[in-house]
Amino acid sequence: MPAKRLPRRSPCPVACALDLIGDRWTMLVVRDLMLGKQRYDEFLASPEGIATNILADRLKLLQEQGLLTKTADEQDRRRFRYQLTPTGKSLRDVLIPLARWGLSHLPGTKELLGASHALR
Repeated sequence: MPAKRLPRRSPCPVACALDLIGDRWTMLVVRDLMLGKQRYDEFLASPEGIATNILADRLKLLQEQGLLTKTADEQDRRRFRYQLTPTGKSLRDVLIPLARWGLSHLPGTKELLGASHALR
C-alpha cells in the first residue's frame, strides 16, 4: 500500500521532512524503534513520558508514511509489534548526528543505555 501523502507547505525538502518528523515526538519513537523497542507498552516506558493518544497517532503516521510496519505479535495475537522499514531505518543517518550534536553541545545530556551499539 503506498504511503498517504502529507500536506506540504512548500516543495522544500527540509520543510517536507520536518512536516513528517519535525514534531516533538516522532523522532523519539524512531529512536526507540532503533533501540529495539517493538511493543506499545515499551514505547510508553521511555523516559520522556509520551501520552497514549500521541503515541498511537505517531505510530499510525509512521505506518501510513511507510516508515514502520505493524504486525500481530506471534506470542500474543491481541498485541502488535512495530518495526522500521528500510526507509525508516535510513533515519539513522539523521538521528546519529543529532545525538552526537546533543552530546557535544547540550550540558547534562548522556547516551542512553545501549544506544551507541544500536545506532551504529
